[in-house]
Amino acid sequence: MHYYTDVLKKYTVFSGRARRQEYWMFTLFNLIALIIVAVLDNVIGTYPLLYAIYALAVLLPGLAVGVRRLHDTGKSGWWLLIALVPLIGGIWLLVLMATEGQPQPNEYGPNPKAVHA
Repeated sequence: MHYYTDVLKKYTVFSGRARRQEYWMFTLFNLIALIIVAVLDNVIGTYPLLYAIYALAVLLPGLAVGVRRLHDTGKSGWWLLIALVPLIGGIWLLVLMATEGQPQPNEYGPNPKAVHA
């Protein structure tokens, strides 16, 4: 759970690097939370109000951790825009997010694995 809260603490930190584990655990917890909020929203009859509020609240942290994840692979955060290319873009972004980060320090900072080890 600390992966989720750590990303939220870095709400708009677009600099630095993020490990694969940090990105994917945030994505998993965020998906679970979105499902819970959507079900709750449906049960109380306000769908999509709470869902939209939650989605907007985690939009910037999600973008920030995505940019930091791309930085770990040595890519610019602008590579997030590749997802706008139909079909191929989303697949390529998935590959980039799953790729192991550079083991050495790069222009975006030191290796986050070495910092946490």
